[in-house]
Amino acid sequence: MYGKARCVLAGRLASVRGRGPVAELCVDYRLTASELEQFNADGYAGPFDLYEPSEMERHRRSITPKLLNPKTAIYKDEGSAVTTSLSNYDRHLDIDFLAEHITRPEIVDRVSSILGPDVLCWRSEFIVKYPGDEGTDWHQADTFSAVTDSRQPQILWPEGAGAGTITVWCAFTDSTVEKGCMQFIPGTHKKPMNYDESKTLKYDPDSINSLEKAGVKRGFFGYDYRQLQRDPNWSPDESEAVDMVMRKGQFVIFWSTMLHASHPHLGLTKEMRLGYVARYVPACVRVYPDRQMLDEFHGYASLENYGCVLVSGQDRYGHNKIAKTTFGGTPFRRR
Repeated sequence: MYGKARCVLAGRLASVRGRGPVAELCVDYRLTASELEQFNADGYAGPFDLYEPSEMERHRRSITPKLLNPKTAIYKDEGSAVTTSLSNYDRHLDIDFLAEHITRPEIVDRVSSILGPDVLCWRSEFIVKYPGDEGTDWHQADTFSAVTDSRQPQILWPEGAGAGTITVWCAFTDSTVEKGCMQFIPGTHKKPMNYDESKTLKYDPDSINSLEKAGVKRGFFGYDYRQLQRDPNWSPDESEAVDMVMRKGQFVIFWSTMLHASHPHLGLTKEMRLGYVARYVPACVRVYPDRQMLDEFHGYASLENYGCVLVSGQDRYGHNKIAKTTFGGTPFRRR
């Protein structure tokens, strides 16, 4: 478990009529120097506590009816998404609890200590693993172009400035080995990518829950991520893998360019494994550059109502559309 946040008492004087000086308490959740050093070496940090288990369960139950009703989602599927529903994406733009979640100081401060002061949240999505589901393939992502039909990048860094996205994965249910928790291979974000995102993934529904890789049933939503390997004879060294076990209400931060996967859900419990993922980049990164449509896993939706959320600092570039409020008019909090 990582250390508790540092508390800084700012004795700033405020002119409050009839009250005199007011001291403001500011909690600083940035990674410490040692935590940041470890993150840079490993590619991940955490898990960190965010919600108490009972609090997380209460929030999950309260938003479930909204998640099952896609009418307020910003994306209306215009294509035939074979493995996912785009209406599952970016629900922080219409559900207030998720809008508050992606801007939580406990998350944003730590992310900004990695990316710098000006930070955008450009994507969120739920990742579900039901009892009996296969594990997720080992994979890495830089521009996220491999999952698009157009092969166009979803995010584009300035040349030489960086690659990938910071992913914050929050456990909305307990995430154990038996229920299919994530796995990381530390340090792989510092090595050349093992996958070529310009290659094509071919959908094969018959492969779901039927392919064993190194003795483990794995897949990628009906796709086989090995199709993107630069070297077809390469395989990840799973002896170096770390199991990311989390209780509900905890989160972990990692680079999308680090090799990551998940165990199968063994079906020992009827409870699904539910994770909520928010993805962050510095404001210099172009999001969905020169695109009017989101296309992913053969699903298509208009980006007309989409906007990044500026969760920290300023937008000094102006090349991304910024959403300042949710659809319901709730302002996004900014650090």
